[in-house]
Amino acid sequence: MDTFLQATVMSFREGLEGFLIVIILLKFLDKTNNKPLKKQVWYGVGGGIITSLLLGLFLFGLSSYVGGLKTTAKLWESVGGMIAVILVTTFVIWMIQHGNQIKNQIEQNVANHLTKNGIMLLTLFMIAREGTEIAIFSFAGKYTLMPIIVGLVLSIILVLLIHYSLVKINLKTIFSLTLGYLIIQAGYLFGYSLHEGLSAAKSLGWIQSDSFIFSKAFNLSDTLMNHKKGVLGLPLNVTLGWYSKPEWIQFILQYVYTFSLLSYWLQKKN
Repeated sequence: MDTFLQATVMSFREGLEGFLIVIILLKFLDKTNNKPLKKQVWYGVGGGIITSLLLGLFLFGLSSYVGGLKTTAKLWESVGGMIAVILVTTFVIWMIQHGNQIKNQIEQNVANHLTKNGIMLLTLFMIAREGTEIAIFSFAGKYTLMPIIVGLVLSIILVLLIHYSLVKINLKTIFSLTLGYLIIQAGYLFGYSLHEGLSAAKSLGWIQSDSFIFSKAFNLSDTLMNHKKGVLGLPLNVTLGWYSKPEWIQFILQYVYTFSLLSYWLQKKN
């Protein structure tokens, strides 16, 4: 239950962006008198969804197989998590660089690929990119299907309301809030992957258990700040990726990563 909010926010954001892309494409084709090409958009949407589902099934299947081997489970979680962090970071950086011009970029790409195959492949790629991000975050965060569906349904409802002009909303504000949240969660994923990697290295005898590398920055697990069941720690864990007993290396690198991305984002906004 402690990952429900993270998964819902993540799938809501990616779903919102993906479904807005479809709406922008359809409206652009209407505006340019290319309505016959609309079905190519839907073909691309279908292809993008299938691509994302296949990637998700592959990641979860691989995780389940390797995770069943106790001696390598933690090592796999660390390596898989780090791969996910790298991919998620590239997505986040792309959004920081191009998020404000997404509508103009989509329309320009459509204009440059205004053929049946071009429209279909462009839509497939853009939807698959959003779906891939959902799959990678879900795999790395061990999210269940329900919050993913909840987030996607909420994004569909909001996009429909926007499309039919039933609500007026500042999309830039929504994207900013959810992007900031994803950066924080990506930092937590980075820290968690480091923690699991150290734990695996200790279990496999690669690093001695009394090594300085396992020194804790602090240990608040016996207080209200316990990240699993503390009155304050649990909601902080859910919302901000709080961890109550991190190793120094985990603590430092997690927050260096997080604040570096946040600083880069603020720099690009200014």
